[in-house]
Amino acid sequence: MPDAEAVRRIALSFPDTTEKTAWNMPTFRVAGKMFATLPEDETSVAVRCPKEERDELVLAEPEKFWIAGHEAQFAWIRARLATLEDEAELRDILADSWRQAAPPRLLESHPELGHPPTH
Repeated sequence: MPDAEAVRRIALSFPDTTEKTAWNMPTFRVAGKMFATLPEDETSVAVRCPKEERDELVLAEPEKFWIAGHEAQFAWIRARLATLEDEAELRDILADSWRQAAPPRLLESHPELGHPPTH
């Protein structure tokens, strides 16, 4: 089961990513733009997610994903770390959020991260 240290290690492995404490929690930013946070005593991860996809994820896997009330108007979703299958799933979630926040120059210079995986 992935934990907060796995979130930190994976997030910081992405290009131009930094960690910064904000709102009394760790946040991860690419080129200064936030793409992940570790709220709820670091038992979950909050990431960027288009609202349409976010709603589908919550309906499909409510034990894994939810939307925090104060984030409802934003394109963010939370995932409970204890419900993730493994670090590969966590990496996919973090990479997707990173892609949404990363500037085009980074997406172009890191094609391995520039497009979501095809399953």
